[in-house]
Amino acid sequence: MSNTIALYPLSNFTFSTKEAQPEEDPSVAARLQRLQNNYEDFGMRRTVEGILVVHDHGHPHILMLQIANAFFKLPGDYLKPGEDELDGLKRRLDERLAPPKDQQFGSVHGADNEWEIGDCLAQWWRPNFETFMYPFIPAHITKPKECKKLFLVQMPERKVLAVPKNMKLLAIPLFELYDNAARYGPQLSAIPHLLSRYNFIYQ
Repeated sequence: MSNTIALYPLSNFTFSTKEAQPEEDPSVAARLQRLQNNYEDFGMRRTVEGILVVHDHGHPHILMLQIANAFFKLPGDYLKPGEDELDGLKRRLDERLAPPKDQQFGSVHGADNEWEIGDCLAQWWRPNFETFMYPFIPAHITKPKECKKLFLVQMPERKVLAVPKNMKLLAIPLFELYDNAARYGPQLSAIPHLLSRYNFIYQ
C-alpha cells in the first residue's frame, strides 16, 4: 500500500443542504439502552466511520459533522447485521453526505456510492453499555458490546457534498485536533497520530 496521499483543497468541494436527519436517540441514556436491546437481538454492534481528509492553506483538515453546535462526529454509523464493512460505510456516507437524487450532476462530481475507501486506521472497542471506548479490548472483557472501525476515505479532486440541515460540516485542522481530547474526545483527537504514517501531497 502506498503511504502517499493526494489531498485536494477544501475550495474544490461544493456544499449544499438536504433534509434534516434527527438523531435516533434523544439522550445518551436512550442510545445506550438501544445498544443493549440490539446486543440482545444481534450481538456486538459494528460501527464504521470515515476520515475524510482535505487541505486548506497546505495543512490537512478532517471533514466532521457538528450536531447541535456542540457535538462532533465523523460521517458513518452502525452496520446492519451481516453487512459488509466497506459496502456499509459507502451506504452510510451516502446517507450523510450524498446529494439527493434530484441534485446530482453526473459522475464528474462524484455520484452515489463513489467513495474510495482506504486503510482501516483504528479499531475502538466498547466493553460495556457505557460511553467509554478503548483502542484495545480490556483484559477481563470477553464479549465487547461494540467495535468501531475508522477508515481513511480518499477524497476525489471534486465532489458535491450535501449536509443535513440540522448539522454542519466543518473542516477541522489536524493541529486543532492534536492533543485536544478535552474538546473532541479521545477518538477524534487521536486522528493526527493515525495519519502521521502518510505523506501528503497538496494538489
